[in-house]
This record gives sequence, C-alpha cells and structure tokens, in this order.
Amino acid sequence: MTTKTPIARHVGLPETDPAAKAAMGWMHTARFLTTAAQLHQLPQLDLPEIAFVGRSNAGKSTCINTLAQQKQLAYASKKPGRTQHINLFSLGRQGGTDAVLADLPGYGYAAVPMQDKIRWQRVMGQYLVARENLVGVVLLCDPRLGLTELDELLLELIRPRVADEGLKFLILLTKSDKLTRLEATKALQIAKLNAGGGDAQLFSALKRKGVDEAALKLRTWVDEVSPAFAEKAAARQAEQGESEDGLSSAGEAA
Repeated sequence: MTTKTPIARHVGLPETDPAAKAAMGWMHTARFLTTAAQLHQLPQLDLPEIAFVGRSNAGKSTCINTLAQQKQLAYASKKPGRTQHINLFSLGRQGGTDAVLADLPGYGYAAVPMQDKIRWQRVMGQYLVARENLVGVVLLCDPRLGLTELDELLLELIRPRVADEGLKFLILLTKSDKLTRLEATKALQIAKLNAGGGDAQLFSALKRKGVDEAALKLRTWVDEVSPAFAEKAAARQAEQGESEDGLSSAGEAA
C-alpha cells in the first residue's frame, strides 16, 4: 500500500503527482519579506511577482495561508477592510528567492471611510498598471456573490497588460464548498467567460479543493518567465560592472 507524504495528506494529493507536490513544497517556503503603505515604498525587484486581490470578505488571507500551508502567514483581520498595506512574501528554497507574492488590501467593505477607499483604489490601480515585475494576478471571488462592480473595474484595468504583455490572470472561486454541484458548475462557467484572457477555477480552503491545482498554476507562471528575469538581472549587473570599471579608470587617469 502506498503511503502519502505530509504535504500529500494535507491537501489530498495522490502520490503519483510529483509536479503538484513540488509546487506545494515550493509554496510552503513562503516567508514575510516587507510591507508598504504606499506604492513608492515597495522595493524594486528583479523577480516575478504574483498579486492576490479581492473583496475584503472573499477569503484572500485564508487562501494564501492555505496555499503556503501556514496558519498565520497572511494577516486575516477580524474586521474586513482594516488591512491597509501591501504585504510581500518571498518564495524559494534554501534561503534563496525566486518569486514574490503580493497580498493587496481587500476592497469594497462598507465600514471603511470613503477617503480610505479612494486612496487604496488609486494605489491598487497604480500597482496593477505600473508594477514592472508583476507577472500574474489572482482575483478571489465568493461565487455566491459573483463578480462585483469593483471586481469588474479591476478586470478592465489589467486587461491591456493581459493582452499586450502576457500578464497571467486567474479567478479563484473561494468557499466553493458552500455550493451545490450544479451551482458550482454554473459559477465556474460564468467566471471563465468573465476571465477573458485568463482562467478560473473552484477553490475551497475548508475542503482543500483546488489547492494543488492553484499552486501548480502559480509555479508554472513563474517557471515560464524566470529565464527572462534572469537575463534582465544579468544584463543589469553587467551594466553596473561596466559603469564601475569606467569610474575606476577615470580615477586612475586623474
């Protein structure tokens, strides 16, 4: 009889799926990197970055914690809408970093003052449009509510990057365990239509449904772009080396 590894037991993976198991192991390396209240406070990174966005009550923090198999990696406030920072988490084995997750503040919660809503909508918009190393966006949606007006605005905002830059996009239908099979099928069909150039899938942290599938998708996104990021980093280092050599030569000549 075949036994399962701890990761496989945790998410219900078959022992014969090494790619999914490896992706879950990679997600488990997630660790806090930094937090920023403003966009300009974020570090400029030569690493692929994947952003998690969604309404305040869509289960975003729970999703991140479930994927990382860590209970308190992403902060889940008891009062939705109170988390007002962009939090970055690094991914990589043996202390190295090969990708970054970005947890953006939840939006749409009525109790948040209007000026805070406007400020964070502006910050999120700037981030999604201008963050150079952003390679993927995961939008979390409660399928019982469907996509809201703010969700639709976010989709319209990133569609140019999806079409022109190949930005990856995924709608995760959280809390799907609360749906009947018929409801889940219908919700998934609608989400895939709304995803445009992206994808959609069912997800349940409680039932561990879709966890391995989502982890594998994120790992695939990073693997696809990692060579290009490595080339950019090498070119930047070469330019810096040439600049330093030029300054050194000029100093010696003087």
